[in-house]
Amino acid sequence: MKKSDSKKTNINLELDENLAQGTYSNLALINHSVSEFVIDFVNIMPGVPKAKVKSRIILTPQHAKRFSQALNENISRFEKSNGQIKEYDKHPAINLNFGPTGEA
Repeated sequence: MKKSDSKKTNINLELDENLAQGTYSNLALINHSVSEFVIDFVNIMPGVPKAKVKSRIILTPQHAKRFSQALNENISRFEKSNGQIKEYDKHPAINLNFGPTGEA
């Protein structure tokens, strides 16, 4: 069967009002295992030594790859319309500690 011959499925999405507000993130931490990718979205404020993970998304490897491809495609479209996104050369060194930690 050709790709164009397959039937499309419509999915009705519901977006809760609180979720629609969105959550700002300026740092994403990515970890993976054999079976999943875990992306933690964090908001770090300048001069504040503590930051909380605002959202955690867990994806299968297949969905992570599709997500990466979709994000790259959208970045390309954005840059065609708005110009190249400026990347900064210097990234501040950040030591990450997931705490609290304790001793037994």
